[in-house]
Amino acid sequence: MAEAAGDRPTVQIYDPTLRDGHHAVRHNLGEAQLRAYAAAADRARVPMVEVGHGNGLGASSLQVGRARLADDVMLSAVRAELRHSRMGAFMLPGWGTADDLRMAIDHGVDVVRIGAHCTESDVTERHLGFLRDAGVEAHGTLLMSHMGTPELLSRACKQMVGYGAQAVGIFDSAGHFLPEGVTERIAAIRDAVDVPIIFHGHNNLGSAVANSVAAVRAGATIIDGCARGFGAGAGNTQLEVLVPVLERLGYATGIDLYRLLDAADLAERELMPAPPTISSESIVSGLAGVFSGFRNRVLDVAARERVDPRDIFFELGRRQAVAGQEDLIVDVAKSLRTAAV
Repeated sequence: MAEAAGDRPTVQIYDPTLRDGHHAVRHNLGEAQLRAYAAAADRARVPMVEVGHGNGLGASSLQVGRARLADDVMLSAVRAELRHSRMGAFMLPGWGTADDLRMAIDHGVDVVRIGAHCTESDVTERHLGFLRDAGVEAHGTLLMSHMGTPELLSRACKQMVGYGAQAVGIFDSAGHFLPEGVTERIAAIRDAVDVPIIFHGHNNLGSAVANSVAAVRAGATIIDGCARGFGAGAGNTQLEVLVPVLERLGYATGIDLYRLLDAADLAERELMPAPPTISSESIVSGLAGVFSGFRNRVLDVAARERVDPRDIFFELGRRQAVAGQEDLIVDVAKSLRTAAV
């Protein structure tokens, strides 16, 4: 059951199960699945439920995967089920456009996150400004943040606040961090901005919950988690573990634990063939610092080219590949096969 906040510090939970989880099922969730989980999360009083293609608004494509449903259909389905929770969407400039943002606003989105590679925060300016002018809550997020120093990330977050972001933060897109690295980066951002700070973890090295706790202790107040960890690669921070851990540590989330557990059970039963696991490939991906969303494509290409997927991950890490560079996977696999001949 949910507890009253009292004098406890509050952490807002942001749930991207219906967006990041799409990576794990090749963007193939149907309308009934979206509605069922959204309704369950709403009953649990999860503050924010995000929905969309794994790579965000406008990203459905041959390069990163066709979604089963159009963006507007996904947004409409989830919006219809939310009575208490707010609805979120995600967009990467270059995939999505201002037209996609207008469509999301027309379909009742409450918050839009604009993401960018951690060294490219300037690409968020136009879209954060658009959302600011439209009166929609806008967040700025930095992907693959293990590639940025605390100083770089804090400067980038401050820049995004200047563009109009009302919350900013970092994604551990590769599941590469350990708690100390999270603490350093969140603390630096905390010193640079006066808006809420976001942390989004992946579990490739089994540290997602610990990393999220480290983020909260360093000053983050918006923490992401997915039901059963449903997400790219080894999955995201497991939501139904994260919430009671935070509550036990003295933080208030306002979430009903029993109904959250019910939502997690529903997610495992209806959204995924099996909960994410920390596979050998996921461990290597985390060690190499490679985007978790590459996992399925790497495994497909490795099987076709008859090379070891672990070698592909390490080479992608050496080349500092980022989301959107999926074509590089084929080049790497072919070069590895040639070198082995």
